[in-house]
Amino acid sequence: MIEKLTLFLIFATSLGSGLIAGLFFAFSAFVMKALYRLSPEQGISAMQSINRAVLNRLFFTVFMGTSLVCIILVFISLLNWQDPNAIYILAGSLFYLLGSLLVTAVCNVPLNDALANIIATEPESSGLWKVYYFKWTAWNHFGPFQVLSH
Repeated sequence: MIEKLTLFLIFATSLGSGLIAGLFFAFSAFVMKALYRLSPEQGISAMQSINRAVLNRLFFTVFMGTSLVCIILVFISLLNWQDPNAIYILAGSLFYLLGSLLVTAVCNVPLNDALANIIATEPESSGLWKVYYFKWTAWNHFGPFQVLSH
């Protein structure tokens, strides 16, 4: 019974991780570059809109659901350490939790919160946008362990 549940959880985390990696990849490969090519006012406004739009049930289900299942898989792998696949389950789960959840929560979300308070039409917003862009993109590259495409 536990083997079937574990296989289902591995499948669910694989699917969730793939979806989140695709989202991270899109931002690293072209979304942020496209926003940076806009005027700072337009780029800030567009990113602020994206940051508001991403806060929805579907995104939270995939992002946080995958995190929750990874936490469960960490415990399953530790409780079944004699299983030769336990190390792989543990490593994959920890990579997601550290690379996606932790980096997003500790690095990208605070940057998004700061960006939300910027008034795009203010003269100093141009410099703030540049700093935001480089920091946010660097952390997004790191999160999914993508090759820097900057």
